[in-house]
Amino acid sequence: MAECTHDCGSCGEECSRRDMQKAPHDLSKIKKVIGIVSGKGGVGKSLTTAMLAVTAQRNGYKTAILDADITGPSIPRMFGITDKAMGTEMGILPAITKTGIEVMSMNLLLEEDTDPVIWRGPIIAGTVLQFWTDVIWNDVDYMFVDMPPGTGDVPLSIYQSLPLDGIVVVTTPQELVSMIVKKAVVMAEKMNIPVLGLVENMSYVQCPDCGKKIEIFGKSRVEETAAQFGAKGVARIPFDGALTKCADRGLIELYEGDYIDGLFEKIG
Repeated sequence: MAECTHDCGSCGEECSRRDMQKAPHDLSKIKKVIGIVSGKGGVGKSLTTAMLAVTAQRNGYKTAILDADITGPSIPRMFGITDKAMGTEMGILPAITKTGIEVMSMNLLLEEDTDPVIWRGPIIAGTVLQFWTDVIWNDVDYMFVDMPPGTGDVPLSIYQSLPLDGIVVVTTPQELVSMIVKKAVVMAEKMNIPVLGLVENMSYVQCPDCGKKIEIFGKSRVEETAAQFGAKGVARIPFDGALTKCADRGLIELYEGDYIDGLFEKIG
């Protein structure tokens, strides 16, 4: 078998991954799918997903976010989306952000944003797949999938069922977190999914007076780790009060920081 290019649409080879992949809705058109993953929760995976989507949209690409973190969805809050997803006889229509990014998330289906989703793994995995197969995604250049953290059955289902072109891994500088991240990377490698980039969140604090970068959690390892796994791009996101305010207030599309720009150029 020839070396896998992860472009199943133009591939004539027969393989197990191709056989398990699900087709999107007949009316959907999606060119590139990138998963945003982390070995554990709370490291900024959803924030990175939002920032990559905003960056792609600003660069003239039609962008979408599939929020696969069913039990902990935060994407709608960051974009200030309050409307619920709409259904028609043809399929489900995603919500649209202020700048035109298409979004599908569990919180767009719940009556209250604070309602918990108390489901077992197979039901959660099935819901994620419905976001892919039943939602009508309109001519998308880049779809970013906000994956659930860890290496459980839901990430496994996504790796097997969605035609991922690659993943971006989100971590923080602590050595313990880096160890857990390696588990997520190794899982992707076993599934023949390339690691496109690595993002180190909470990387440093920049002194507002002198501009010095203070690495609170220790020396950055992002370049070293990216080289180890062959990732093409890296990014470091610091503690930034303006970024936090924009995300909390649903104004992430107004944030003007460029921490992610270089990474997007490498993976785009």
